[in-house]
Amino acid sequence: MKCTLLLTRQCNLQCKYCYVGKNNASMPIEHARQIVDLVYQRAPDDEHIDFAFFGGEPLIEFEKLRLITEIIEQHPKYDPDQVRLTLVTNGTIFNDAIAEFVSAHQIALGISCDGPEDVHDMFRQYPGGKGSSKKVENTIRNALDSLPNVMVNAVYRPETIHALPKTIDYFSELGVKQIYLSPDFSAPWTEQHASNLEDIYSEIGDRYVEFYKHNDSHFISLIDSKIAVILRGGYAPQERCRMGTGELAFTPDGAIYPCERLVGNTDQDTRHCIGHIDDHTAMIPVESLGLNGDSQPGCAICSLKDYCMNWCGCTNYFGTGSYKRVSPFLCASERASIHVAMNVFQKLENEMEGIFYDHASSSPLINSACAMACQSQ
Repeated sequence: MKCTLLLTRQCNLQCKYCYVGKNNASMPIEHARQIVDLVYQRAPDDEHIDFAFFGGEPLIEFEKLRLITEIIEQHPKYDPDQVRLTLVTNGTIFNDAIAEFVSAHQIALGISCDGPEDVHDMFRQYPGGKGSSKKVENTIRNALDSLPNVMVNAVYRPETIHALPKTIDYFSELGVKQIYLSPDFSAPWTEQHASNLEDIYSEIGDRYVEFYKHNDSHFISLIDSKIAVILRGGYAPQERCRMGTGELAFTPDGAIYPCERLVGNTDQDTRHCIGHIDDHTAMIPVESLGLNGDSQPGCAICSLKDYCMNWCGCTNYFGTGSYKRVSPFLCASERASIHVAMNVFQKLENEMEGIFYDHASSSPLINSACAMACQSQ
């Protein structure tokens, strides 16, 4: 059960590709209490719950984050073995108090950084156009020094996809060991971009192999997530998109959405809204929004369908305008990542004489903050 709380729509950055509209809205504590009650009520007893703090920039409301964490942990249904907390930040706000709180409450910290300065500052800027890379790099260094669980998420677009191998090198040099790579599926991808994917992803795979062979293994979502899925024989039902049922997002004003990536640019953009916390019993099913469309005809007969994220509703929507229809770029990206992951696994299995299987079958995909796969500010 995944629950995303947009603590605020305020943000100190003005990233060019951001999908969340900005204003001064901040989540009232009473709404937060209602949300926490609703999520505990809806989550099956045997299912983990992931509470994710999001924005805007959630650390603008750090004191509110403290209070809501207390509400989550003091709830009668709270079980530390079942509940996971995640914080996704743009990396421009960080200090000792935040580090101590995140550590004390075992909150998985995800920092949004697109790569080295020339890549990151292309899109992730302060109002006025100044880049944020120097501040974000400093936060990454400080977080790595003070926290046990730090993830970095890089969004890539047509303008920056060629720099992905360089981005991996940059993160590795900083000491980052958990790296998530997230395409901006709303970007204007072309057939040429799609045709270059396997070469670019293969360069990342080569780096992954070298890291592992030198006893310096990294979690790289593009590789690890697919290896884990391949070893399990495909995505399990609980891993697939359950937008509007097993996944909910809540805006500061209490509106309920099936995914945080669908909250829209303004509070008036309600095309994906399925209800409000004040009357959650009247939540409408996602199917009634009229954005399901037809599934991609070729998916049903594709040999890679069990390992493909063709089920991700928000990704499909940003690529095609339908929750169910897969974009050509997603298809190409999934094919390339699956092929590269298979090659990486086979190479390491052969060279490491079976030792790599034990590493891959306990991939951090299962126990780290999977929210990062979709959440990219």
